[in-house]
Amino acid sequence: MADPEKQMVVEDGSDHEDLSSDDEAPGAGGHVNASSLLQDPAVMAALQGKLGAMVGTPSGYVASLPAPVRRRIKALKKLQLEATKIEAKFYEEVHQLECKYHELYTPIYSKRTTITTGDHEPTDAESEWPSDSEDEDEVLSEEVKEKAKLDEANKNEDVKGIPSFWLTIFKNVEMLAEMVQESDEPVLESLTDITVTFSEKDPMGFTLHFHFAPNQFFTNSILTKCYEMKCEPPEDDPFSFEGPEIFKCTGCPIDWSKGKNLTVKQVKKKQKHKSKGSVRTITKQVKADSFFNFFDPPAVPDDPNAEVDEDTQALLTADFEIGHYIRERIVPRAVLFFTGEALEDESDCEEEESDEDEDDDDNSDNDADFDPSKAQANPECKQQ
Repeated sequence: MADPEKQMVVEDGSDHEDLSSDDEAPGAGGHVNASSLLQDPAVMAALQGKLGAMVGTPSGYVASLPAPVRRRIKALKKLQLEATKIEAKFYEEVHQLECKYHELYTPIYSKRTTITTGDHEPTDAESEWPSDSEDEDEVLSEEVKEKAKLDEANKNEDVKGIPSFWLTIFKNVEMLAEMVQESDEPVLESLTDITVTFSEKDPMGFTLHFHFAPNQFFTNSILTKCYEMKCEPPEDDPFSFEGPEIFKCTGCPIDWSKGKNLTVKQVKKKQKHKSKGSVRTITKQVKADSFFNFFDPPAVPDDPNAEVDEDTQALLTADFEIGHYIRERIVPRAVLFFTGEALEDESDCEEEESDEDEDDDDNSDNDADFDPSKAQANPECKQQ
């Protein structure tokens, strides 16, 4: 009979006996040692599931502390609130600094636009940058390279600027690509620039300006999307504050040409008369999937205490994320999203973050009410 003190019970309900001898291999006599047991994926999954369920669960440690200690903890929380308010002021000044430096970026972005639209042809000095195929170029003779340049010039003499610059970016970025429909692409071909303007306060925020060349779809030359942010700790949960937060966005009307509105579609529907039984076909206009729905976001109630349904909140959350990403990442680094280099950098960052998250999952300090008296000392941390 197995020693009950050496018996291990795991979460999946199965019992495993742990023998001190390492001589018996799994399956040899029906017994498994502790080392082999912990290498079993099913057992490890069960144990990790149990540990995961415990993370963030109050242990009652704080509540068990003497009243004077709990009183001091309250004093610390009051100090923490003061620090959080200072943090909010810090972020306000960061936003003001961002507004200041945006003025320095603007001339660079403007010159970028003149190149992408073909209004300015870069000089040799302006175009001096290591070629991706530099090694291949070194192998070619001067005569071959001159001929290649001439052929290329003749072939592309009608090409102006960088064709489909912003459309290519949209198709490269996953969150935008999901929004762009095939019917949107001809319109986005005429998108010449995306610019940003900032408002420092009342309310703090930013506006995205989408610039379009004349096209057959709408008469607007600029479509705008305005985002409003708040930078103060919420009264009901001040310690959740992590910096400026978008809370509202406003689009703009699009002056569609007749029959060119991509955000609606006509569907035919059959209706049966209740008494006569006759059937007729009617044409009904319904909402269609299109990138340009981006300029008609759900309305946010002015009352901060008003409830927003889950579907609307999900749409707003996604919208806020997209607006922030365009402002923070795409506009400043447009050429790198066009070439795909920015996407490679972000992919590397995501892999690193994933590894860190896995490490955090194994950290017992994530317990919402961690009891240090029950923690085992790390032998590697002992003083030598």
